[in-house]
Amino acid sequence: MGSYIAKRLLQTIFVLIGISLVTFILLQVVPGDPVALMLERRADAETIARVRHELGLDRPYIVQYLDFVKGAIHLDFGTSYFTREVVTDALLRSFRVTFKLACMSFVFAAAVGIPCGIFAAAKRGKGIDTVVMVLSIIGVSAPAFWVAIILQIVFGLRLNWFPISGFDSPLSYVLPSIALGARYAGNMARITRTSMLEVLNQDYIRTARAKGVRRSVIILKHALKNALIPIVTLIGTDFGYMLTGSMLIEKVFSIPGIGKLAVDAMSNRDLPLLEGTVMYIAFVFVIVNLIVDISYAFLDPRIRIGKGAK
Repeated sequence: MGSYIAKRLLQTIFVLIGISLVTFILLQVVPGDPVALMLERRADAETIARVRHELGLDRPYIVQYLDFVKGAIHLDFGTSYFTREVVTDALLRSFRVTFKLACMSFVFAAAVGIPCGIFAAAKRGKGIDTVVMVLSIIGVSAPAFWVAIILQIVFGLRLNWFPISGFDSPLSYVLPSIALGARYAGNMARITRTSMLEVLNQDYIRTARAKGVRRSVIILKHALKNALIPIVTLIGTDFGYMLTGSMLIEKVFSIPGIGKLAVDAMSNRDLPLLEGTVMYIAFVFVIVNLIVDISYAFLDPRIRIGKGAK
């Protein structure tokens, strides 16, 4: 078990180094001069050159990259070119908002998707199974911004039950959480149903039925436990996506989260803020995948033994 976790941690470090290198290279080749944008093209060439020197943009790329890596290790990505805010402070401020939205969306998606998937598998071929699958397909297919706008019109403007923008009160979480979580709820329902059906067709399930074990015990105790690996994979991946912020949802509901921060950084070509945002997103995905991989070892001992033996 220890060797398996150590191996995954080492892989995680190499992945982060690779992402940092690719990110730095791509940001250097993107058209547009951040200094010219920052000065709004009103400064002369001498002023632009002086500012570039002050920001260290005239140094060799290898030196800039090593400084970037050194700063990233210490969680120091510099200062935003435009707002003059420390990038780490901006990330923490936006992360708090995105984390709240992600948790609420995740709770909604899991509470709706997983039970619906289990129920559809238990009622395979019946009307309720068809209804659940149709609704899950609609949830996956419907654009998030369209769902968000419909929710705003119906529950915000017409019924006046929830705020349609901002993130100031508990009620403000409801509509964006549903809009963001609807897609993932549909995904969870489909994957849970598929995984459960595969397990329910196994010989040991038929043996349990022949012995007279109650249907609810078979489904919740025997089948669900062995169907968890694909479900855990999906849950971890979906939560990672939620933690990186939804640009469309945050834009529609005027939520100052990571997604909005990334859009603003890209619009202004704010290199420090862009680098910090990309590394945050990469870090979240890598850590979530690491946690999912380690959870496999607890859910399925064969993985732990197989990986540890290598």
